[in-house]
Amino acid sequence: MTTQTPPHQHRVLTPEQRRRRRRRQVATRWSVIGVVLILLVTGGYVVYNYQRFVNGITHIDALPGGSTNNKDQNILLVGDDHRPDNATPEQLAQLGTQDDGGGTSTDTMIIVHLPADGSSATMISLPRDSWVDIPGFGKDKLNAAFTYGSENGGGDAGGAKLLVTTIQNLTGLTIDHFVRVSLLGFYNVVNALGPVQVCLNEAVNDPFSAINLPAGVSSLDASQALSFVRQRHGLPNGDLDREVRQQYFLSVEARQILSAGTLLNPAKLASVLDAISSSIETDSGLNIIDLATQMRNLSPDKIRSTTIPIVGTPTITVDGNDVSIVQVDTAAMPGFIASVLGTSTPAPSAPPSPSVYDSATVSPVGEVTVTVLNGSDSDGVAASNTDTLGGFGFKTGTPGSTDTQTTTTIQYPAGNEGHAKAVAAYFPGAALEVASVSDVTVILGTDGIQATDPNAAATDAPAPATGDPTATPAPAAPTTSYAKGACIN
Repeated sequence: MTTQTPPHQHRVLTPEQRRRRRRRQVATRWSVIGVVLILLVTGGYVVYNYQRFVNGITHIDALPGGSTNNKDQNILLVGDDHRPDNATPEQLAQLGTQDDGGGTSTDTMIIVHLPADGSSATMISLPRDSWVDIPGFGKDKLNAAFTYGSENGGGDAGGAKLLVTTIQNLTGLTIDHFVRVSLLGFYNVVNALGPVQVCLNEAVNDPFSAINLPAGVSSLDASQALSFVRQRHGLPNGDLDREVRQQYFLSVEARQILSAGTLLNPAKLASVLDAISSSIETDSGLNIIDLATQMRNLSPDKIRSTTIPIVGTPTITVDGNDVSIVQVDTAAMPGFIASVLGTSTPAPSAPPSPSVYDSATVSPVGEVTVTVLNGSDSDGVAASNTDTLGGFGFKTGTPGSTDTQTTTTIQYPAGNEGHAKAVAAYFPGAALEVASVSDVTVILGTDGIQATDPNAAATDAPAPATGDPTATPAPAAPTTSYAKGACIN
């Protein structure tokens, strides 16, 4: 997926400036967030150094409704390239960013779900380019929410509150606590920890990220670690595969910080704690002692990683500009979250909402004109789907053909979200995108998606075998837990 400047940003950077900026920033946010997670969910040494640790933390009024005091905890960890107010010119020179003023776009966002019994932890990654509804600002990339909230006098608290509200609306989870990490923290933490070992199945040599490692085990210093977790060129899914690199690195980092070499070394332990506490801000209700005690028995093997469900990474047109986005599958979100929580998800009482249109009002079927084009490898499907949609009450255009494509896509004119939402309910799993079309246009792909009656699908669904008759068991969310010594691509 091509990284592009979010629509809300007005500063124009050259491609080379963007490459330099991303090389310095992306991975650092992720890595220090990993260390923060480890500190937050591990008991003994945080308790031991509690006063030293908390004295360096900045507290802000980050939650829209205050702390919820749930037994289960959902902690939102975010990372951006803001500079701590007390960062010296020498420290910024270490980052190689003394000429870059930084920014507040939250390019790393992770919900850490911690169950009440402390038996495990699940990190839920939210891609920065997720196309979402930001209350009061309309559709934009998720990483724009903090910036919008912090503008016009909102400050860090305003940014945190708007980001939390946006993510709560997107996932249905209640965020109990907020932790934000600065760019400078990564360098300090990795320097305090020392080299980190990783293992690759195959050698890599990517000049874009300056990563050059052999197959097998390598010991990475801070600069090499930065290159390792920022690589996206040469990976099948680009930025999404980079998340896999980051999740793996977090697991390795967790094992190292929990090793005897760190925990039993007072000087190293103090350096790590100082590096982290001076680089984060949290909501005022986050009690490190209580949380650490709850999770005192958590091991790195019980930390799982996953990503919210998505349906594609299309390029859409916004204000005349092409923008690469991550399209969230909000229809699958309730089941995904229920699986993470170990609960059930309610049976549908209405057609599921497609991902891009959560805030749009569904237009009546009779007001919507839809044209079907055949981009599949089957004959006659555009005409048959047109007839089917006409039977459901849609106004229909003349069916036609277009170039073959894999994914069934629903295109719609900007501002016609309600019409697109009405059509999308009849094509479950189809991608959605804004395009230069006069009416809603369905392009059938080789994935075999056809027009179906969503109400009939809900009626015909089998009832659950046991439990609440209004609920269906949630399928297991795909998660990964990296074993000691594991190697990746």
